[in-house]
Amino acid sequence: MLKLADSHVHLDADAFASDRDAVIARAAMAGVETLVVPAVDAASWPAIRRLAGENRRVFPAFGLHPVYLAQHLPAHLDALASWLAHGDAVAVGEIGLDFHTDALAPPLQREYFSKQLKMAQKFDLPVILHARDAMEEVIQTLRRTPGLRGVVHSFSGSEEQAKQLWQMGFHLGIGGPITYERAQRLRRIVKSMPLEFLLLESDAPDQPNAAHRGQRNEPARIVEVLQCIASLREEEESVVATATSANTQRLFKLDRVLG
Repeated sequence: MLKLADSHVHLDADAFASDRDAVIARAAMAGVETLVVPAVDAASWPAIRRLAGENRRVFPAFGLHPVYLAQHLPAHLDALASWLAHGDAVAVGEIGLDFHTDALAPPLQREYFSKQLKMAQKFDLPVILHARDAMEEVIQTLRRTPGLRGVVHSFSGSEEQAKQLWQMGFHLGIGGPITYERAQRLRRIVKSMPLEFLLLESDAPDQPNAAHRGQRNEPARIVEVLQCIASLREEEESVVATATSANTQRLFKLDRVLG
């Protein structure tokens, strides 16, 4: 069985409240041995830390997601620094910019984003980035904040933007959207991009694969993402599995954590 890593799964979500242990067990049975769980707000941090403490294959990331802007307070930034100083976080995330709706004030988003990037610099942690209708600004912000590394989760940008990101050393997180035939631009990018910058992700419970449209997603289904990517790249599934798992281990320094 191939060993896989899910670089982005919201296992703390209420959608898993009734069967979380079974979801984790199904992931293990499918070969998904590594689960990186990013936070969306300060209220989610304790549950994620507890979940990671109960399962050594679950790795926590703490951050303030732009979509949940209304729930964030300036005091949460101070609290985040303390949570990161604890030493168990493998990344600062999920953070970023989202200009999809006018309800999320861009100036305030930028303030939270910038301050969290500086925390990532301070604690030498990678960032897990959300960039919806904001890819260009996210890239330019990263250019102004040197020394960062990380992944753009659920990448949906252009081929040129993808190239800029991996030239800066950033990874692209690829999940369910790649399995939809209409995702032609994304498929072109994944087909030809350097494999060392590719990460598999489920984003569960969201973004189900084409075969599970409308259903709750879960990490075991990244096997289907793997199969789709290997087919697009005309590579053996084992090659893609080994590379993406190694990429996840290296980016988040999981060997140090597990060791």
